[in-house]
Amino acid sequence: MARPRLIAAARLILILIKFLNWSPEMKRLPRLLGVSFAIVGAMIALSVLASPASAQASRTWVSGVGDDVNPCSRTAPCKTFAGAISKTAVNGEINCLDPGGFGAVSITKSITIDCHEIFGSILNASTNGINILFDSFAGTDVRKTVNIRNLNLQGADTGLNGIRIIGAGAGSFVNVEDCLINGNFGSPGTGIADQRTNGTLNVVNTTIRDMGGSGLTIASAAAGLIKATLSNVRVINSANGVAVGAGGAVHLSNSLVSSNSVAGISISGGGINVDATTISFNAIGVKQTGGSVNLSNNDLSFNTAGVSGTVSSHSNNRFDSNGAGGTITPIGSTTNPTGLQ
Repeated sequence: MARPRLIAAARLILILIKFLNWSPEMKRLPRLLGVSFAIVGAMIALSVLASPASAQASRTWVSGVGDDVNPCSRTAPCKTFAGAISKTAVNGEINCLDPGGFGAVSITKSITIDCHEIFGSILNASTNGINILFDSFAGTDVRKTVNIRNLNLQGADTGLNGIRIIGAGAGSFVNVEDCLINGNFGSPGTGIADQRTNGTLNVVNTTIRDMGGSGLTIASAAAGLIKATLSNVRVINSANGVAVGAGGAVHLSNSLVSSNSVAGISISGGGINVDATTISFNAIGVKQTGGSVNLSNNDLSFNTAGVSGTVSSHSNNRFDSNGAGGTITPIGSTTNPTGLQ
């Protein structure tokens, strides 16, 4: 921030000198006061430099040709998300002026990052793309809400996590919309890892592909509850497509889970309801070693094994061209044989 203020001070001094030279009366003012032009200029410069830093803005901007010493305004954008976030107020928003790679970022406040209609990318080779650290949120940050929209996160074959969410997170929300997460084959090699103790996760219209680990991992860190809604999500070519552990309560709908080398859906704890989703070409369609699985209106086809473990199924699911395995328990009763209302 010092550089722009020095420039401003220099400009102010030049203007003052021109004004003093123009006005004979004003030229005598420094002599009358017993000070020189140089001292006057130094006093002005010091006053500018000593002025308090500008307040954080509710909206900031990044650009592929920006500079992080800038104030991140629309006319003087920053270069990276990390540079912009420190200059963005709580509950504010970072937007993209033009296409660029804007760097990995750690989020410690309620904020929106949105590159709608602009190609905004994060290259997260050998690191995490976005860290959301709820334990670092201020106590006064009552919203505890992070919105990520229209970003391309590229792990370049060595990325660790596209988005990692940790911390206590009571009352917290993370919304991921219209994103592409690709190429994380470092350890753990995950697209979105939600490991808060508590919180809500919404993932909408997002593609996660080419992961060495899981496309999505949802598991509470300490016997809490993570409520996750996944809609129109495509998870392709990972080890596990969607992995649910203890404390995860997941609703997956209108999605595609395909070509995952271990399982399309893997659950070891918590619960998952799957609706109107295609689960195909996985080693195992649904793998259950703990927790509960309820299926409704899904297509499970061309999996090496359709099911491993036990799943509960309404009568409107289609199991077709899968290898044998597991137990499928119908949902229903004498009065409601389909289990549907």
